[in-house]
Amino acid sequence: MFLAPARLAWLDALRGPAALAVTMHHAGWTFLPGVWAEVDRRIDLGTWGVFVFFLVSGYIIPASLERRGDLRAFWTGRAFRLLPLLLAACGLALLLAYAGVLPLPPGLAERPWPVVALGNLTMSQELLNLPAVISVTWTLSYEMAFYLMCVALFSVRQAHRSAGVAVALALTAVPLGLLLPKAVIGGRADLAAALLGLAVVAAVAVTALGRGRTRTVAALAGGLLGLALVVLGSRGGTWQGVIILATMFAGTAVHRAEQGAISWRAAGVAVAAVLGCGIFAKDDPAWAPAIVLAFGVFAGAYALRRRAFPRWLSYLGVISFSLYLLHPILLHVLPDLATFLLALVPLSMLTYHLIESPAQRLGRRLTRP
Repeated sequence: MFLAPARLAWLDALRGPAALAVTMHHAGWTFLPGVWAEVDRRIDLGTWGVFVFFLVSGYIIPASLERRGDLRAFWTGRAFRLLPLLLAACGLALLLAYAGVLPLPPGLAERPWPVVALGNLTMSQELLNLPAVISVTWTLSYEMAFYLMCVALFSVRQAHRSAGVAVALALTAVPLGLLLPKAVIGGRADLAAALLGLAVVAAVAVTALGRGRTRTVAALAGGLLGLALVVLGSRGGTWQGVIILATMFAGTAVHRAEQGAISWRAAGVAVAAVLGCGIFAKDDPAWAPAIVLAFGVFAGAYALRRRAFPRWLSYLGVISFSLYLLHPILLHVLPDLATFLLALVPLSMLTYHLIESPAQRLGRRLTRP
């Protein structure tokens, strides 16, 4: 059995199964709805998968930002990591939709295409109540809000307060969720969506290219904007949206404790607060087991982080973004579950080596000191 280096292999060993859990959740409902209904009423594997992703992002993204120590390099790295495959997958989905192979995303034809494109390219469409070209990209909107908040905390030298932020978000998620059970940013508010999308672009651009006080003000504005979008625009309700943010900051708190920046007690309080407030965020019996299992699996993988992991398992994590983005397209193209499973991994390997990996190398060259 080939083994992968242990330093970061444990993160990839989490990403791979998480991506496969999401794909199996959607494939089960597509190809085996009767069987999958029995699974899904006990534990929502899709929710488990995305919460593992959120914990991994929380752990690694602030570390990446602080390792670079350069906001321009951070945003450039994120852009070359996410946008090339996102653009390719969205382009393919639209081509197949207009060819009649895929169904057109709900609401896409009724909204102005420049506004929809802006929302999807800024990865904020979920929080702006805009149609997603690929349905699963809703998670990227929360990732984007998290990036904006991390950059804001970094800019004012408060990044070490991630445990406190996680606790504050978790505790406020409950009353905010009761007050705002549905998204305030709703309906066909095209002008508002366009202005908010442009505000996201401006915050990123000025933070990446500006200097001194201008950069700091832009970073703070971006962080507040990211938080506001989650509070006001979460389609699943404010409680769920804020808990997602809190989950990512809980992952950051684990990283801080590992580095000795905060105590393990503080990190434990953050994790406990997020779990305690998060398990009731959705009135679904399959929700709480999924969240608890996600935190438990993350803790187990962290405990084994110095061990070697099978190389194939880590490789699944390397291609997990391709697995995640491409599987909704294949579900509509392929006729059965067996064909879907046989095609997904090879296609994801191909897109990783032809699109993701070259783009990441280019991003690293552009940000090299």
